[in-house]
Amino acid sequence: MKIQFLGAARTVTGSCFLLETKQSKFLVDCGMFQGSKALKERNYGSFTFDPTQIDFVLLSHAHIDHSGMIPKLYRHGFRGPIYSTAATADLCEVMLPDSAHIQEMEVERKNRKFSRAGKPLITPIYTTEDAEGCVKLFSRASYGETLTISPEITVRFQDAGHILGSSLIEIWINEDGQETKLVFSGDVGNYNRPLMKDPTIIESADYLFLESTYGDRQHQTIANTKEQFRDIIVRTIGRKGNVIIPAFAVERTQDLIYTLGLLVREKAIPPVPIIIDSPLAIRTTEIFRRHLKDMDSETQDLLKDGHNPFEIPGLRYSMTADESRALNTLKGGAIIISASGMADAGRIKHHLKHNLWRPESSVIFVGYQAEGTLGRRLLNGEKLVRIHGEEIMTRAEIYNLDGFSGHSDQENLLRWIKRFRVGPGCIFLVHGEEASCENLAQRITQETGLRTRIPYWLEIAELPPITERIAVPEIEKPVSIEEDLCLRVEREYFKLRLKIRELVEKGIDDQNYDLVLKQLRELEKQVHTCSLVGA
Repeated sequence: MKIQFLGAARTVTGSCFLLETKQSKFLVDCGMFQGSKALKERNYGSFTFDPTQIDFVLLSHAHIDHSGMIPKLYRHGFRGPIYSTAATADLCEVMLPDSAHIQEMEVERKNRKFSRAGKPLITPIYTTEDAEGCVKLFSRASYGETLTISPEITVRFQDAGHILGSSLIEIWINEDGQETKLVFSGDVGNYNRPLMKDPTIIESADYLFLESTYGDRQHQTIANTKEQFRDIIVRTIGRKGNVIIPAFAVERTQDLIYTLGLLVREKAIPPVPIIIDSPLAIRTTEIFRRHLKDMDSETQDLLKDGHNPFEIPGLRYSMTADESRALNTLKGGAIIISASGMADAGRIKHHLKHNLWRPESSVIFVGYQAEGTLGRRLLNGEKLVRIHGEEIMTRAEIYNLDGFSGHSDQENLLRWIKRFRVGPGCIFLVHGEEASCENLAQRITQETGLRTRIPYWLEIAELPPITERIAVPEIEKPVSIEEDLCLRVEREYFKLRLKIRELVEKGIDDQNYDLVLKQLRELEKQVHTCSLVGA
């Protein structure tokens, strides 16, 4: 058995792994490269294999850097099944045609330019027709369901806690009477996040293929991130600026709606228009609505209290191009959430063009920014950027709130690894920039003794049976327990304040009011203590 690393090797995007056994040839993920021009050029090259010879695809989740090249696979003859969770299949039904449409529009724009210059015309990587064709190949699985793909291959999807439908993929391969278990992490979700459940514990693997997006750093706590988010909004609106948020259409936009809903219900931010300006994000939010039952216990509690996390006062959805253009006239204070999350394409570039030069406005990045993207350049402090052919001076306040990240940071990746009862014989670190992989590899070796390896792009590795296994030292990071407690206290605090407001509006006698007020004061003390712990 062998594996070839066709993407996400010493870089974050382009996840694609080709597995070959004696009887089968299949892919885990088939994602698009994003970021620098050199990386994106890889999307236009030929596959290193014959797509017609691929038996099936296992898809960890719907993000384009994991799924975005499946339509190209289809375009070149692949017709096998694509196994994923139901929610992932639902998301891909809107995301892949949207990706194709963006490519078609981009190619049309470039070809007008090339035609005037007498240069050869180009074709899109794939078309909307290809995208619509490949989504018919999806085979939907449930979390925890064991799938017998063939006599030698068994597969199970577990909740990765990253986005709706995201999966850790367990694969058992039986060759010559010897069973080998592979685990592909996809993207490991952050702990204690809104909407999503925590990543599932996996107890064993022979080989682990682990993402390392944030393998060299720690995120802010969620409580601190929300407080900083509130402060930025209040200050920006106070000076009559706009808050511009480049956000991934899937998961990050929905996280922001959830958090803004809490702040609005608490009257912690001024009443201003909140606009979601992304057709894909709007369609994706509707899919999230259909899968509310799959979300975490806090979301279920919110629903029981009569609050839909995707319905908040002041929230508007901007679907058409005319509605989007009209937002450029907003000068007196609004929150605009738009795609793409790395500010490299789409409607967000128009909002940056109209707000970056305004010192009263703020731009908040809430997700990973790949090398070479406009988002990464702004975070690196670039003061003059070119958007749609025009040079724009950066005068707006630029912020990076990594606490919203859907990826585990270094500590939580280690926390997840250390829940294995018996450690993998080898951990391949993928989906991370080189420094991130190296930093995480060092920590893993120091704290667990497990062997790590950082593959190169297009490298082929043999996966022989594992004969020696290491027991992983038991750990549970103490601050995680404290942080869990703090989050529970904070949620109770917010719920109690809402209860007080409702009682006051309906009418309440002094005795009951004093009782509720006493409970509130006690919780305020605990929230203060937790703030000190998380500082």
